[in-house]
Amino acid sequence: MNTLLITTSTSLEGYKITKQLGVVRGITVRSRSLLGNIAGGIQSLFGGQISIYTELCERTREEALQLMIEHARTMGANAIINMRYDANDVMNGITEVLAYGTAVIVEPVI
Repeated sequence: MNTLLITTSTSLEGYKITKQLGVVRGITVRSRSLLGNIAGGIQSLFGGQISIYTELCERTREEALQLMIEHARTMGANAIINMRYDANDVMNGITEVLAYGTAVIVEPVI
């Protein structure tokens, strides 16, 4: 199985967990640029979705997810269960985004 299965659940339907390998994580720390803050500020004047921040958040979460997947692959996992995201401000304008879960080895249930 080349694809790494990921779920927010504690199990994968149709698979049995044969081994738990431990916690895996992907951490990235990002800041907003001055130009991004200006553009976001202008967008906020008009209300609605602030696309520049949405795009930044999406890219940041995707980067954390990919780092977590890399970590799981180095441990020999073929799945991650109980996957979660967390975000914390490190300081004003700088945010840490963490993707984490439990790396496991699963086999299809026959």
